[in-house]
Amino acid sequence: MSTSGAQPRLAVVDDAPKSVPGPQRSSTPAHVIKDDAEAIAVAERLAAAFAPGSSERDARRIWPTAELDAFSQSGLWSINVPKAFGGPEVSYATLARVIEIISAADSSIGQIAQNHLGVIAAIRTVSDPEQQKLLFGEALKGVRFGNAFSEFKSKRAADFETTFTEAGDHVVVNGRKFYSSGAILAHLVPIVALDDQGRAWYAIAERDAPGLTVIDDWSAFGQKTTLSGTVILDNVKVPKTHLVPGYKGYERPTADGAIFQIIQVAVDTGIASAAIAETIDFVNTKSRAWVDSGVERASDDPYTIQAIGDLTIRLHAAQALQERAGRAIDQAVENPTAETVAQAQIATAEAKVLSTEIAIAATNKLFELSGARSTLAEHNLDRLWRNARTHTLHDPVRWKYAIVGNHALNGVNPPLHAWS
Repeated sequence: MSTSGAQPRLAVVDDAPKSVPGPQRSSTPAHVIKDDAEAIAVAERLAAAFAPGSSERDARRIWPTAELDAFSQSGLWSINVPKAFGGPEVSYATLARVIEIISAADSSIGQIAQNHLGVIAAIRTVSDPEQQKLLFGEALKGVRFGNAFSEFKSKRAADFETTFTEAGDHVVVNGRKFYSSGAILAHLVPIVALDDQGRAWYAIAERDAPGLTVIDDWSAFGQKTTLSGTVILDNVKVPKTHLVPGYKGYERPTADGAIFQIIQVAVDTGIASAAIAETIDFVNTKSRAWVDSGVERASDDPYTIQAIGDLTIRLHAAQALQERAGRAIDQAVENPTAETVAQAQIATAEAKVLSTEIAIAATNKLFELSGARSTLAEHNLDRLWRNARTHTLHDPVRWKYAIVGNHALNGVNPPLHAWS
């Protein structure tokens, strides 16, 4: 397992944002998962190790350096590499379940893997076999792809000002990015940059390439340790072997957008699962029965029982739609047509609605059912609400309702992009 070149840093309120170096690559190749069952078993083992420190990492903003090394070395970062290239190619239902399990333990760590797995999927869709062999080989070794996609001041999320110019056997990238989850401790950084025709490519740069600066300035109140922040690109050279034509994934129907989205679904489902588990534990061990309840234990309060039942049913509904979406994505990957891709997008949008709603509901109900003592700082239970509220803002649920409704009512397929 690697020893990161970047050491965990405790956030101090008056610290100025700092440029930070990237990590070293592991000298040991990562494990390669055999099948879906092993992927779930490995995720559960890692989650058991990640959960005990998650509250402290949130409270003190400690980077999950060792945890991330364990995660990427476990083989879970290559589970959607195709079998033809030596990967396990698990079902996307399994991939989503893996992210859900990890996110229940620490949702920041679950989110860090999102763009890596999405880029792996995009490479399968748009790259030629030679590039696929090269980049899938990196993922199988345990190399982590971060991201430098979104820009802070653009009018819309899909608007980009970052560009690249041709320079022989490489391109030169210039721009500025934000919301760069995973970039701090990535080994490679896929950068969304436009060519001279306005087409978006993934220019995959070395994390410590000259001119590539990552600043630790992520200040959101939730998802504090997603290793995000500003990425500055000043004449960054990227070899053409690492220039991926991402735009091709949205010129025709592909599952690329749904794949990015189902991972977001799974993060929220994981947060909801953790919140319900914390509520049950707190009610059973720390909460007092209400004065008018006529019961000795808070867990015997009929209104609390009803509320836990409601949350559990809604969680199970979200998980069921998440699995259904994963199966629909599998079909769209295997046979990408306008119909199969639209079905995958719609199924994923439906899952996103329920996962968002149960994440917010469960993290709210945690305090209502557990009582005033659950708000004490020593428990840090507010991290679950903060994480849910922050992460669910990535893709507005009101627009998920819109694409589902427009498809049902008017037969209009969802748009093709990374947010649909």
